[in-house]
Amino acid sequence: MLSIIHNDHKNIAKLLNVLTDKLARIKLEEGVDYRLVRDIVNYLQTYSGKFHHPLEDSIYEYYLKYRVVDDSVANRLAQEHHNLEQISSELKEMIDSILLDAIVSRDDIIEKLDQFVSLQKAHLNYEEGEILPAIKASLTADDWRQLEQNWHHDPQDDPLFGRSVADQYKSLAKRLGL
Repeated sequence: MLSIIHNDHKNIAKLLNVLTDKLARIKLEEGVDYRLVRDIVNYLQTYSGKFHHPLEDSIYEYYLKYRVVDDSVANRLAQEHHNLEQISSELKEMIDSILLDAIVSRDDIIEKLDQFVSLQKAHLNYEEGEILPAIKASLTADDWRQLEQNWHHDPQDDPLFGRSVADQYKSLAKRLGL
């Protein structure tokens, strides 16, 4: 299960690199394909909300139930997932406005996209640097068997990086060279 999360994090990092490039282009007042930006944000929001964060949450809830963890640590992951969902929705709404030819300040899109990328990267670093190593060191083979019995998601069903690309992400996959 941790390998699924690590793989997801690698894929998310690839997408964040694309967004970082787009952010730099916006700052330089160069043209940006906002449909591509929207597709990445939509994928991150949808996949994270349906599969990635629920997997992390199920492992983390189990970990918290059976291991002693400081309260500030215990609440941080859920709060970060909530914050990421909120910023994703705000950014997607802003990009949708741009795509509908609404006037959106360049400074506003720079601020929101920068906030989104920064929060995503900080979250990945927190999980990879602190949470996942603590979980890996703490949970036993029996714990993992218990967790796997309750999780029924095939990582090959990923609509962008899985065995087949969903129609809504075909353009994104092509642009990413997948």
